[in-house]
Amino acid sequence: MSDLVVRRAGEADRVVLERLWLMFRHDLSEFQGQLPRPDGSYRSERLESVLAGDPDWAGYLFHTGESPVGISFVRALTQSVRVMNTFFIVRPARRSGFGLRAVQEVIAQHPGQWEVPFQGNNATAVHFWRRVATAVSGDAWSEETRPIPGDPGATPDVWISFQA
Repeated sequence: MSDLVVRRAGEADRVVLERLWLMFRHDLSEFQGQLPRPDGSYRSERLESVLAGDPDWAGYLFHTGESPVGISFVRALTQSVRVMNTFFIVRPARRSGFGLRAVQEVIAQHPGQWEVPFQGNNATAVHFWRRVATAVSGDAWSEETRPIPGDPGATPDVWISFQA
């Protein structure tokens, strides 16, 4: 695979972002037990915040050559702690080093305190985000479990916090 390009995404990237978003939500459905809506879509509030140009959100698109290989959405840009709200790499590009490189480039765009929520029952995500936290901040990171607001029956998310 070619080199990785990480760039800010916007309205002009709508079609690609929508398609990668659907793949991301489908991957998560394995761990969250969420079925698609009748039209085959999933919730898309995060995507719409990025596409609307909300100043508290930033979307990133990852490419290798002409192929899109992933996305990341960051929220809380106007606050003291940024949140990596969405992070996705397509399956053929996983375990290539692109994920770690992409997340490091996104984090570098917004230095400061970070939090990353993910599903604790997703062993791959647990391993990946612990590796990211260590790569970015050495041993100076923490991890905790938090309930999902508004969904008391849902499995709580794991949150990793670190300084970048």
